[in-house]
Amino acid sequence: MAQFWNVIHEVIARSDIILEVLDARVPDISRNEELERKVEKSGKQLIYVLNKCDLVSQGHAEAWKKKLKPSVFVSTKKMYGMTMLRERILRYAPEREVVVGVIGYPNTGKSSVINALKGKKAAKTSSVSGYTKGLQKVRIDNRIQILDTPGVLAFKESDEAKHALIGAKSIHQIKDPEFVALSLIVAQRDAVLESYGINDSEDEEDMLTEIAEKFSFLAKGGLPDLKRAGNKVIDDWQKGKLNKNYDLEF
Repeated sequence: MAQFWNVIHEVIARSDIILEVLDARVPDISRNEELERKVEKSGKQLIYVLNKCDLVSQGHAEAWKKKLKPSVFVSTKKMYGMTMLRERILRYAPEREVVVGVIGYPNTGKSSVINALKGKKAAKTSSVSGYTKGLQKVRIDNRIQILDTPGVLAFKESDEAKHALIGAKSIHQIKDPEFVALSLIVAQRDAVLESYGINDSEDEEDMLTEIAEKFSFLAKGGLPDLKRAGNKVIDDWQKGKLNKNYDLEF
């Protein structure tokens, strides 16, 4: 943990601007507010970059634009918003070359944002002394350098459902996929119903059971395999395959 915060403090100290990359579907739970407070205390400009905007409705995006300022919605998959992001960076940049630190939970798309800004796979140009595996400088153009942090953000909480929803843990790392999938069904009932064509029920376990039966996920004795069904629901969510109805409340 100490090494992690040493890297983060180094990023903040060396950067003029900080980008926090969030999952546009779940901006609230993909934020690291402890880190945001450290950026605010430093006096450096923080810009929220909400990636995967192609997976959310316009109304959802507009609501979050009002809550998180300044913010830019992007889709690295569709290459949306990258010109706007560059313009926003330069708006807050000093006249000299600007160094931009990029932070974010794993799988929110931090590396993809860097590559999309560059327009191709970003080549690492130099390593910061003392953190050869932690900090790398990537030149975007003659005005912008990115300070990338390959390391992940530390988790103070142990909320497995949150970690799964923001993609910080893959299905192979989740200890209780059935519980996580049930939490997702509660939060995204309409999207799950429409995506899988199942019946609504007051009992979310009945819905997960129907998903298992629909995809022939069976355990010993021919019983529905809720673990495999849970893994499918989580995997589909993480890959953006569930319907675009993301207005989550936790």
